[in-house]
Parts: sequence; C-alpha cells; structure tokens
Amino acid sequence: MKKAFLNKLIILVSKQYASIGGQAVIEGVMMRSPNAFVVAVRKPDGEIRLRRDQWYGLSNKLSFLKKPFLRGILILVETMANGIVSLNYSANIAMDEENKKEALKKGETLESYEKNKKSKEKVSFETFLSIGASFAFGIGLFVFVPHALTAVIEKYSGAAWDLQSWQFHAIDGTIKACIFLTYIWLISFLPDIKKVFQYHGAEHKSISTFEAGEELTIENARKHPTFHPRCGTTFIFFLMFVSIILFAIIFAIIPIGTHSPVILKHIYAMLFKVVLTFPIAGISYELIKFLGKNPNSAVGTVLSYPGKMLQKLTTREPNDTQLEIALASIKAVLFLEEKYNLKDASEKKITVDEIDFRHLADIENSNFKLKDFLEG
Repeated sequence: MKKAFLNKLIILVSKQYASIGGQAVIEGVMMRSPNAFVVAVRKPDGEIRLRRDQWYGLSNKLSFLKKPFLRGILILVETMANGIVSLNYSANIAMDEENKKEALKKGETLESYEKNKKSKEKVSFETFLSIGASFAFGIGLFVFVPHALTAVIEKYSGAAWDLQSWQFHAIDGTIKACIFLTYIWLISFLPDIKKVFQYHGAEHKSISTFEAGEELTIENARKHPTFHPRCGTTFIFFLMFVSIILFAIIFAIIPIGTHSPVILKHIYAMLFKVVLTFPIAGISYELIKFLGKNPNSAVGTVLSYPGKMLQKLTTREPNDTQLEIALASIKAVLFLEEKYNLKDASEKKITVDEIDFRHLADIENSNFKLKDFLEG
C-alpha cells in the first residue's frame, strides 16, 4: 500500500516538476529540481549519504531573470555554483579519512579541519571565486587560444580572410572543438573520471525514467539510454555552434579594431567575444529547452545528434549500485518538492541536512528515516 502511494506521488510530481537536471560527482549524483537540491553519495562503507537543501536562487527574488535568453545566463552561473558545492561535498565524503590525515599531518586541528570542510559545502564567496577562476580558465582555453591560433594560421598560410570573414570564425570554432574533444579524450583515461562518467550515465537514465512517468526502480532505469537531450555536454556543443554563427554575423557587421595595429585589433576582438559569451549562453540554453520539449521532432532529432555523439565520450553504462545512487537523489528531490510545496514557497523553508541509508528501498520502507529527512 505504502509503495503504491509513493509511486502515485512520483507520477503526480513528475507532471509538475518536469525540469529536473543533475550532475555526476565523485561516487555520486547531484539532482536539482526548480526548488530543491540533493546530493547522493556512496560512502566508503557502502551506505548512501543524502544531503538535502532548498534551492532558493536569485530568480526567486528577481522574476525578470526567468525570462527567455536571460535565464540561460543565470542557469549557467547557478549550475557552476551547484557543481562546485556538490563536487566539494562528494570529495569530502569519498576522501574524508585521507584528507583528514593530511590536514592533521600539516598541524591543522580536527576542529579546524571540520570547519574548513563544511565551509566548502555551501555556496559562499569562495564558491564565486572558484566560478571566476573556472570562467577565466574556460575563456582562456576556448576563446583566447583558438582565436590566437587562427590569427597565426591566417598570417602564415597567406590566407585572404580576416576577422570580417566567416572563414576566420569557422577555423576558430574548429580549433575550439578540437581542444574540447582532446581534453575529454585525455581525461577519460583517468580511472576516477571513468567512474564519474558512469554516474553521468546513471543520472541520465534516472531522469529519463522520471520523465517517462515510470516507477523509479533500478529495473526501469536500466532500459533507458545514457543519452539525454538536456545534458551539459550538448549545451557545450551549442555554445560552440552558436558562437561560430554569431561571431561570423556580428564581426561582419561591426568592424572591430579596423584602424588599429594587428595585435590590438585581435585583443579588442577577443575581449568583445568575452562579452558575447553571455548572449551565446542565453541562446544555447533556449535551444536546450527546445530539445527537452521536442526530443522526437525532426528538428529536435537533427539538433540533438551532435550532442548525442559527444555524450558517447562523457557517459558510460552504469552498474546497478550507481543507478541506485542516482535514483535515491531524484526521489529525495521529488519528495522535498511535494512535502514542502516548494513551488509556492516565498522564502527558504529547508535548512541543509544529511541522512544515511543502506539501500534505495529504505526511502520507501522506513517511515522513521524518511520522516526525519523530510521534516527534520
């Protein structure tokens, strides 16, 4: 009876909270619905640790940020913040003993170690410093390096094209794609990254199970593909694709640095590209939203194909224990949305909390634990 009720609850909630996304972390999966945020991690002893929180972002206070093309920029920043917090949290659990020994060896007290560990598990000023550093690294690798290499190729190949030609931006985009693919290919050889890619596949399978309105079980999740149209990997493809088109159009219309020395002209162009990163992110997000709503349409099939190929690099087939983690995370998110009616919340109702489970079934079979987790 209890299980049947919970299954009906999941199906009901799936109609209300269709926008659920996630991220693979170290030995776990983060899931975020519009208003809840859960990280599920496999502890070294085999138990599942769930960390719950309410997501009450900037768009809850400034509704205009939910508008098309603006929301993509906000989502990009929020996703990076969530990702950093989730990765820090999962790393603290998976490598707690090792990190603790290192800290104590360096003379840090146990109290100080625990305080520093917890400070990394929430969105703070340090989180945004990390976002800034990540953004700067990404801009350097995917804007400055490709542009500079394209300018060098143009100079020494004797090509007749310049910043105003579409050929320049096509070459720039090709180099950018090669850098990204090489980076993914190289890190895929790391054992820990292979496991993260498996959890990435588990995240996609569990979300697909939810979106299909099916019972959230390992058996149902197994049959779904590791591909998902709203994946961040597909988002990165759109960032590159949209940037090529937008740069080719805008630089043909606006002659950046035309009367400046060559080096200054390219510096101005690269800085202008940094500014254009934000509208590119907004357009790319709208394309991702379109794919999420129309995955089987002719246009959706064509647009999703490159992302599908890229996801073959960033996902792996998960095992049942990894699917269990992803399903625990998405179930907890759904329960929190329903229990607290977070969709209509005008303020933050939930504080950060944690609970341990032995198996996925404990979420359904243990009223005491579930009650504590939802109402604590």
